Amino acid sequence: MKQQLSWKVGGQQGEGIESTGEIFSMAMNRLGYFLYGYRHFSSRIKGGHTNNKIRVSTTRVRAVEDRLDILVAFDQETIDVNYHEMGPEGIIIADEKFNPVNPEDCESELVIVPFTEIASELGTSLMKNMVAIGATCAIMNLPTKAFTSVLQETFKRKGDVVVQKNMEAIEAGYIKASELLADKKGSHKLSEADGIQRMYMIGNDAIALGAISAGVRFMAAYPITPASEIMEYLIKKLPALGGAVIQTEDEIAAATMAIGSNYAGVRAFTASAGPGLSLMMESIGLSGMTEQPLVIVDTQRGGPSTGLPTKQEQSDLMQMIYGSHGDIPKIVLAPSTAEEAFYDTIDAFNLAEQYQCPVIVLSDLQLSLGKQSVDPLNYSKVKVGRGKLVADESQLDELEPKQYFKRYEITEDGVSQRVLPGMKNGIHHVTGVEHDETGKPSESSLNRQMQMDKRMRKLDHVSLHKAVDIDNASHGEADVLLIGFNSTRGALEEAQERLEADGLKVNHAHIRLLHPFPAEKLAPLMESAKKVVVAEHNATGQLASLIKMNVGMASKIHSLKKYDGTPFLPSEVELLTKELI
Repeated sequence: MKQQLSWKVGGQQGEGIESTGEIFSMAMNRLGYFLYGYRHFSSRIKGGHTNNKIRVSTTRVRAVEDRLDILVAFDQETIDVNYHEMGPEGIIIADEKFNPVNPEDCESELVIVPFTEIASELGTSLMKNMVAIGATCAIMNLPTKAFTSVLQETFKRKGDVVVQKNMEAIEAGYIKASELLADKKGSHKLSEADGIQRMYMIGNDAIALGAISAGVRFMAAYPITPASEIMEYLIKKLPALGGAVIQTEDEIAAATMAIGSNYAGVRAFTASAGPGLSLMMESIGLSGMTEQPLVIVDTQRGGPSTGLPTKQEQSDLMQMIYGSHGDIPKIVLAPSTAEEAFYDTIDAFNLAEQYQCPVIVLSDLQLSLGKQSVDPLNYSKVKVGRGKLVADESQLDELEPKQYFKRYEITEDGVSQRVLPGMKNGIHHVTGVEHDETGKPSESSLNRQMQMDKRMRKLDHVSLHKAVDIDNASHGEADVLLIGFNSTRGALEEAQERLEADGLKVNHAHIRLLHPFPAEKLAPLMESAKKVVVAEHNATGQLASLIKMNVGMASKIHSLKKYDGTPFLPSEVELLTKELI
């Protein structure tokens, strides 16, 4: 029996490929397996090849699998595009008599199961996806009843007859495939799972849930891939909590509305991707100059311009840190798992109010839209900190009537007291031009330097638990140190295991606080490593450059760059690391 397997379904966008993968993974999740799913889809509403690759394991997994054990093909293109991933014992189940482009290169067995024909005989060809799931059950020796509760939940709004028909389609697929597979039936049976119930969610849902837990009651956003799911989640949830979501006319309006809401005391934020963040840059500067909290989620995707809107990339890093004009304090967080996305989003809102500056939660498409098993979240960890927000007007009683409140008072830590509009004795100016302690515009050279120094002092005090995650760095001296951020974590972890199995001493550091950069935490690991390999999804090695700027040791650093729109596979990190060292 296998400890894990990789399953993929593919076909044309719009014919239920995503829902097929969703039904399969929901059933496996309810059986207690760990899952990691990644969708390849076209930047169009209908048509074009799409596939859903799901890794099922008895232990936790955080990366796309190198090889493919089962491929469910609804058209020839699915085989053409994906057959090269098949392992020597892999099985392709196809709807018609398709063939690999180069049969001699494909060691897997091709089994024709007439999905469409069987589904049509049962009433409608639309159920061919359920026939395919039944065929999968035969390969995995999986009882079809594992899908009963999933079908009831998925199709209950359509009535019991539809639920029953879809169940019949799964059973028919199982029976037919069992006949055709012969001795291959049950060849990919998994060991029994632990049976523990876990959440199975995308990173965007974790971010949205984190925002709610942090006390957010307003979101302003413009739809954009791969960020839209955050807005869609909150559209369903916020009204029940007395909150609201506004779809703005553009990303400029979204950012400024979030700033205005935070100014009024309501925790608010926005979310977008690279093109939208470009439009927000002036507003990010406004947040920094007026010292208003602002949280922005950037779900990175392939660029520039419209680029690859539905593909993986990590090329917004420098833009997020240095994109705004002028110097302002800014914090950039980079979670690597759905759990971290939840907790880091909460931290982002606390940091934004504590330091009264823009905070960016940097995600990427693989993390934002990839689905993974998530252990129950610990809500006892959720703390809401409002920073130096004046909660009681009596604190302002010592001010004389008509005396302006020193909203931008020079302080040792760079953070001034903040009041809400309408508070007695809290009147002050708010402007995007340089100003004095009361907000009154000022072009004085001395004032400019004092206010600039005050704002920038905030960064001297920023801290984050596990700013650099070094849980996988046990060697005092290492042959190689692997470094990454966001969703590369799983591929690096597995590559580390394989490299160590080959006798190398390998440390792994994953960076969660990108700005201000935690140089003092990363430097010792780099010093103790013979070579440093930085893996990232961009063409210019932005993370490697950032490390060189803040830590140095440029001669040790080797860039492992991938920018073809697909995630790193563990084998790629392993082999390329061996070549580099």
